[in-house]
Amino acid sequence: MLKGKSNEQVYNNDTGVHGQYKTWFLDYASYVILERAVPAIEDGCKPVQRRILHAMKEMDDGRFNKVANIIGQSMQYHPHGDASIGDALVNLGQKDLLIETQGNWGDVRTGDAAAAPRYIEARLSKFALEVAFNNKTTDWQLSYDGRKNEPVTLPMKFPLLLAQGVEGIAVGLSTKILPHNFCELIEASIKYLKGKKYEIYPDFQTGGMVDITNYNEGKRGGKVRVRALIEEFDKKTLLIKNVPYGVTTGGLIDSIIKANDQGKIKIRKVTDNTAAEVEIQVDLAPGISPDITIDALYAFTDCEVSISPNACVIVDQKPRFLGVHELLATATDNTRELLKKELEIRLAELQEKWHYTSLEKIFFEEKIYKELEKKHETWEKVLEAIDKAFTPFKKQLKRPITREDIVKLTEKPVRRIYKLDIDDLNAQIKGLEADIKQVNHDLANLVEFAIAYYENLLKKFGKGRERKTEIRPFEAIQAKHVAIANTKLYVNWADGFIGTSLKKDELAFECSDLDDIIAFTRRGIMKVVRVGEKVYIGKDIIHVAVFQKNDERTTYNMIYVDGGTGTSYAKRFNVTGITRDKEYDLSRGNDKSKIHYFTANANGEAESVTIVLSPNCSARNKQFDFYFEELEIKGRSAQGNQVTKYPIKNVKLKEAGRSTLSAIKLWFDDKFGRLNTEQKGTYLGNFDGTEKLLVVYTDGNYELTDLELTQRFDPEKILLVEKFNPEKVITAVYLDNDKLQYNVKRFRIETTTLQSRFLFIKEGAGNRLEVVTTDDKPVLLLHTGRGTQARTQKIKIAGFVEVMGWKAVGNKLADFSKSTEMEWEQTEKDDKGQTSLF
Repeated sequence: MLKGKSNEQVYNNDTGVHGQYKTWFLDYASYVILERAVPAIEDGCKPVQRRILHAMKEMDDGRFNKVANIIGQSMQYHPHGDASIGDALVNLGQKDLLIETQGNWGDVRTGDAAAAPRYIEARLSKFALEVAFNNKTTDWQLSYDGRKNEPVTLPMKFPLLLAQGVEGIAVGLSTKILPHNFCELIEASIKYLKGKKYEIYPDFQTGGMVDITNYNEGKRGGKVRVRALIEEFDKKTLLIKNVPYGVTTGGLIDSIIKANDQGKIKIRKVTDNTAAEVEIQVDLAPGISPDITIDALYAFTDCEVSISPNACVIVDQKPRFLGVHELLATATDNTRELLKKELEIRLAELQEKWHYTSLEKIFFEEKIYKELEKKHETWEKVLEAIDKAFTPFKKQLKRPITREDIVKLTEKPVRRIYKLDIDDLNAQIKGLEADIKQVNHDLANLVEFAIAYYENLLKKFGKGRERKTEIRPFEAIQAKHVAIANTKLYVNWADGFIGTSLKKDELAFECSDLDDIIAFTRRGIMKVVRVGEKVYIGKDIIHVAVFQKNDERTTYNMIYVDGGTGTSYAKRFNVTGITRDKEYDLSRGNDKSKIHYFTANANGEAESVTIVLSPNCSARNKQFDFYFEELEIKGRSAQGNQVTKYPIKNVKLKEAGRSTLSAIKLWFDDKFGRLNTEQKGTYLGNFDGTEKLLVVYTDGNYELTDLELTQRFDPEKILLVEKFNPEKVITAVYLDNDKLQYNVKRFRIETTTLQSRFLFIKEGAGNRLEVVTTDDKPVLLLHTGRGTQARTQKIKIAGFVEVMGWKAVGNKLADFSKSTEMEWEQTEKDDKGQTSLF
């Protein structure tokens, strides 16, 4: 206890511990928010960044400075250690916008650190010097020790906050603003000034792909998904060509190795080939699908990351949460006001210069300087005489003549004035008047002036700053659909257990630990459970399999006896949706019910069986055949159709059945490049299990594929996707870049190998496929010329091009021209299924 004070006084009054804690913590939180972690909306800089830039401006002489020297200069303004300043400076340099760097500044892609400050150098970029500094428009404050002035905020004439992005953690709040594209920000500012709508989305130095569906203007609650670009080099090798924002190559490789160790993916090895460009090589294990592995890499590794933005900035000394549209609008308005202030300062300077130059002209032209040769009593009398001599000319001036004006004139050397000197002053005045007129025009048309300013920025600094991150929506990848079967599932059929730890029992199959398992018992109980070490299903398990939700093709055929009546029933059913761990009774609910016969059929097959009745029953015919194809597929809770009221001895398979389901209807989703059965995209038709798909690519290759839904296609590289018919003739027009001509050819597919590409156009750099069709009588619309010279020619290809081998070069169609465009005339099917022209 403090001397002379009670405990209650120490802890409860405002000067005691409790009172000090209340104020000191609030002061500390405010300090961290305002002075360390969160950027100001005016210039988009945190205090340490602003002080670094100000220090570099003080040092700027056009040459590079050692970073160690810059840190030392910045410490005059920033009351923290050299390490924090150095880290912030390296971060600014790596953004490659405000600072030009020299030496090893590290690499955000690989996570390599920069060299020590004494080894690397930096200077302000030309862009920074143009947009971030102007002493005349800067508000100043004393530095922390009161020895120097530092800017309150920099006069930033650019939306720097959105261009660079920022991340900071304060007391009780954080900020995370993603970087945006330099050129797109300027274009958006121009649209804003013009009153047009605009959109801005994140763009990352590391490239890759970004899904901005849920960006929510960068506000709290928004989210973006970022993916690395993964290329299929061949069927055994994948190449990762960049890393997502915030991920390093080392971290990405670690996540791949971890996923492999956990059995989520199967790879042989991963190699980092990164040099000037990122390249991580992933060698696949034998028999592993590259398409499924790409999906698995996105699902289980850092090849895809989710980023939650949280745009928090300091506005009027308070933190506020804003969206990127409001941030851009504020930055653009701020730029316009700064430009206005610069114009007003410029106007005042021009007017002052015009005033003095006009005085100087009158002073010499009207020989007022001769008052200096007259004998006046005092210096003040001389000044008064000169002022009086100016009286007839004061109406020509725009402001009163001050004593300082006259003193300044008298300080000029008195010499003989030639006509040439007067003419020079007249020319200066004329030039000043033109400049004043232009500045007044710019002030009167401030929006147009600001637009021109932004357009000039784009012209001077926009080259090489094009978008690096591709914007595209991502399809949702179900982790359990792409997980490699990494777990062995065992079954104790009699006791009714399944699990991964029952290694003394029978191995059922391998599955993923993300799978759901469906199981059936002899009693007629069905249950769906997660993969676990040991899970009880029920005694006498008769079937176990991986459960696929919404599977409408897997059909279960079953004959069971109702324990209450002794009558046997048969039914066919699907299981599309269930509640996990819930028991479903497939019989009529009697505990004595029992399944006589059960099969699971992946394609709705309906077999025929022979039913043998008990020899002691009174039935006249004790053996007969039953055909499941005569039953409709109903819900799992259906009772089924009565088979017999007599006791059954056994049921034997007589003949395997054929599928009773219609062919699979497939669609091609050209948004995500996926085959699907959910009616998304272009309808491809009905497919049975043996039919194939034809895919024709823009580079002149074709490929035959199966109907596996996990296949990945790049829609931008595909010209044709359809059901493969070996009898159909393919008509293609391609550019022969060597001869600068378009060739046309007609051919049939002669190859049968699946998942292999075959080049059917002439091989050569720049050669590309223009159009392709499988119509019987294709008509090409060839558009040439532009404007008044535009013309369209209809060409019936089948009339002059014969069917040839798929490797043939083809016939010349037309000479190459940049204005040439081509398309097929649309066709439709008549009532007989024949193709006819519109």
